[in-house]
Amino acid sequence: MKVLIISIIILTGLQANAQQHTISLQQSKEAAIAYSYALKNGQLRVNSAKAEVAAAKSDYLPSVSATGVGLFGFKDFVPAIPDVLPKGINNFYLLGVTGTQTIYAGGKIKTGNELAALQLQVNEIRKKQSADSVILLTEQKYWNLVNIQEQQKTLAVNETLLNSVLKMQKDMLASGLIARNDLLKVKVQLSQLLVNKSKLQNGRRVALLDFSVYTGIPFDSLMVMQDTFDKNNTPALPSLQPDTALDRNTNYQLLTKRVLGEKLQTRLSNGDNLPSLAVGVSASQVGSFGNSIGSTFSPASFVTLSIPISNGLWGRGKQKISQRRINEEIARNDYKDGQNQLRVGIIRYWYDMQDQLTQIRYAKDNLEQATENLKVNQDNYKAGLATVSEVLDAQTAYQQASGTVVTAFADFYVRVAIYNYVTAKTDK
Repeated sequence: MKVLIISIIILTGLQANAQQHTISLQQSKEAAIAYSYALKNGQLRVNSAKAEVAAAKSDYLPSVSATGVGLFGFKDFVPAIPDVLPKGINNFYLLGVTGTQTIYAGGKIKTGNELAALQLQVNEIRKKQSADSVILLTEQKYWNLVNIQEQQKTLAVNETLLNSVLKMQKDMLASGLIARNDLLKVKVQLSQLLVNKSKLQNGRRVALLDFSVYTGIPFDSLMVMQDTFDKNNTPALPSLQPDTALDRNTNYQLLTKRVLGEKLQTRLSNGDNLPSLAVGVSASQVGSFGNSIGSTFSPASFVTLSIPISNGLWGRGKQKISQRRINEEIARNDYKDGQNQLRVGIIRYWYDMQDQLTQIRYAKDNLEQATENLKVNQDNYKAGLATVSEVLDAQTAYQQASGTVVTAFADFYVRVAIYNYVTAKTDK
């Protein structure tokens, strides 16, 4: 009978494991990237910027327009003239085509193309920022679930421990070796553990739902995160010193693009104060339907030259250039300040990781001492040298120490994710 019960337990455990849906951190990030609406909108903005680049390039091409005018009157516009115009004219049409090619427009066409290309680069950088943010949030949610899973394991170990103490207490109570009060102390502590276990299970369901909604992975209550914490070893820092190189940092890239954008905006505004030159051709056909007068075809070519005078010397254009140069100076100041703030942030997050490693070491030492203390109290209790209260206190300290170690590991991996985010290494 005992063998049968053991076999049923093993088969049940295997079936439960077979039904579990295990997911890795890499799978989580790939799913979130594919599902993110922020990234989809980012790609749409990139596509819009590409269309703007194509539109700006079209400014290099000639501008062609066609005009058509038709007029019909109930009375003759021109009455009939004997021997000259046998019939009066009561209708009129005009067809014209004009083509214009800009030769020089104060550099505004070239600058407009450079601005469009710059805007495309900015949108691509922002799309990368969105991807990095998605990866960071996914990692945070993932490690939170790993933390909960490890906390559940800790509670399971302590539940087993308390159940063994409770069984021992029941046997000793039945033998008349202890008072019923000692048994109630164990039951109270076990009840509190079960309450915490229920809260943790409910918290896991909420966190799992949040994870599924964010990554687009179908919700499954049996889903488990693949990673665990190797409490026997201390993790290492991702680098020996802070990586303050900013070339890959998207915030730094946006700062540089802003400085360039302000320069181009100034050049574009200055183009309004410069001469513009264009050449073109036109052709028109004028005539009347149903009359003896024939149509007339008139081709022509033209040159236009526009020279703004007051606008750049004392008008609004001169003041606008002054404003643009002030904006350039503001952008340069923000660029310098932004560089410093980004480097300070990288160093701060690097030391956060280092501090968390220290927390892990202290937590592991505390757990080792709590484990030894629990073992000593259990042995003393069995030998009649300790009370059940001392055992329960030792168990509480052990449970807290175990939970602190798990939280310390989870916090470290979250800090690593943040460091990778600020150093633009999320793709690694």
